[in-house]
Amino acid sequence: MIHSIERLRTGDTRQQEAYKTILQLNILNDLQHYHPVLCGTYPLAIFVEYSDLDIILQAFHLDRLESDIRRFYSGFSDFSIKRKRIRDQEVIKANFQFHTFMFELFGQKQAVDQQNAYLRMVIEDHILKQNPTFKREVIRLKQEGMNTEACFCKLLRLEGDPFEQLLLYGKQTGIIG
Repeated sequence: MIHSIERLRTGDTRQQEAYKTILQLNILNDLQHYHPVLCGTYPLAIFVEYSDLDIILQAFHLDRLESDIRRFYSGFSDFSIKRKRIRDQEVIKANFQFHTFMFELFGQKQAVDQQNAYLRMVIEDHILKQNPTFKREVIRLKQEGMNTEACFCKLLRLEGDPFEQLLLYGKQTGIIG
């Protein structure tokens, strides 16, 4: 498993700020029952100015997760929470701002290391290690408004839904099982 929070501790200035903010917020302890894992652009050092801190969670009882999120974070600015169905599975998505960072929490019943956000991060990490020049290009494309998955698909010349294509690429190349 990628220990993404540790990458922030030893990363660049903004990553270290994110690390300190996460610790100050105490979110990893507050939500430890849900096995929180930081995913996305910050652990991979491909964030841009508007990137948020994405934390995925495993929750067998979504009502309890929703209650805990509201209890801990509803007082923060720009707080929102909603439930929706993604690929026939009910999920909870919450957003809020703490200090200079936007947070996005995403909870579902699936184990965090099997969630698509985590799997895509593993794939993207592998791609960046194999193609170090992609990092600069991904950041440039993100600054132009593309989402992370679309950036990788463009660089790999993958067509179709970028979220699905990146996962398919990871399976076909043996990056993920």
